[in-house]
Amino acid sequence: MTKAGWILTGLVVIFLLGASVAPKLIGADAAVDALVAIGWPTQYLLPLGLLELALVVLYLVPRTSLLGAVLMTGYIGGAIASHLRADSPLATHTLFGVYLGIAMWLGLWLRDAKLRAYFRRGS
Repeated sequence: MTKAGWILTGLVVIFLLGASVAPKLIGADAAVDALVAIGWPTQYLLPLGLLELALVVLYLVPRTSLLGAVLMTGYIGGAIASHLRADSPLATHTLFGVYLGIAMWLGLWLRDAKLRAYFRRGS
């Protein structure tokens, strides 16, 4: 179970770093165009990339993984809200954050026995 959780976590992290963080940090045209498409000023590209990188690191480190997952969920929620406001395609753009969040939390659930035990107790 733990091994599967780390594999899923690794896949989520690799995706986030390669498809989202890196393009923002290097100012790739695709990242700039995506930001403009949802109505965000391009001056926020680097700060968003740095914030997302920090959240990925928090999620990856076992001691801070729960905090990272909670904060990344908020970040993803902002992206979903931005896509809703911009009237982006529902299944491919707007709900992509939901798919990513589910994969992220499933990875954490599988890799963290303490988290599973906490919910089993009902506390």
